[in-house]
Amino acid sequence: MMDRICMFVILLFSILTMSSKSYSQDEFPVLKGPYLGQTPPGLTAKPFAAGIVNTEEWGDAGGFSPDMNEFFVTRWKHSRDAREPESVIFRKAGDQWQKIAVPAEERRPFYAPDGKTLHYGANYKQRTADGWSELKSLGPAFEAIQIMSLAASAKGTLVLDERGSSAGDGILRYSRLVSGKWQDPKPLPKEINTGIWNAHPYIAPDESYLMWDGERESGYGDADLYISFRQKDDSWGEAINLGDKVNTAAEERGAQVTPDGKYLLFNRMVPNANGKAGTQSDLYWIDAQIIEDLRPKE
Repeated sequence: MMDRICMFVILLFSILTMSSKSYSQDEFPVLKGPYLGQTPPGLTAKPFAAGIVNTEEWGDAGGFSPDMNEFFVTRWKHSRDAREPESVIFRKAGDQWQKIAVPAEERRPFYAPDGKTLHYGANYKQRTADGWSELKSLGPAFEAIQIMSLAASAKGTLVLDERGSSAGDGILRYSRLVSGKWQDPKPLPKEINTGIWNAHPYIAPDESYLMWDGERESGYGDADLYISFRQKDDSWGEAINLGDKVNTAAEERGAQVTPDGKYLLFNRMVPNANGKAGTQSDLYWIDAQIIEDLRPKE
């Protein structure tokens, strides 16, 4: 009788153990190596860290810190009835990545290439001996603009967008750093500010090119990603569509290049993974060679 009881207890324990393991898919997986342990893409765009960065229930975007040891993920609701999203930071400790929850009110910073300045719209922080300075203002001219995205070059030049109006007149601006002070932002030229919407700019650290998303009649469908290369006379060249390796009939936005210069990250609106009607925003990546392939040959 005792043997039967023991066997029952062992069997029950095994069943409970197996049941608990069936929920292990919700646990954070072991991720080792660069790029959150993901296999890099070639010249075909593919989702970045599916199920880890990209989720079924939220819109997801993100980017690496300049030292490539942190990846900040911003998440947002697809619909009003969705539960509140959880933004997270993936931080590399040794060769392994850890997931850290971020308070809902904390915004994703836009890093300067040297990692010494964090930009938050019209505000910024600078690295100090003890960590980071208090939040500072870029100035009244920046505060007057509803900035969504901002990027900085190694020289300190800023490019920024604005939310625009319901008519979709968002334009891109730039500001140069002169004697330690940012000049009032000025609109970029018509080669870039054309169409009904331009947003989410990215400037190369060496300022050799500028990328952004825009809506133009000549595009593949909804918003497409465009690039303009710096000319010999310091002007910006004609906007070039990144082509069908990146752009589709869907909406592509938020181009950025990994700090090591190897991969292009961007967001694409895709059908909802949970089977519901509508679309969701997933993060994709592709080899940055596509940028060099578009660079005009001298």
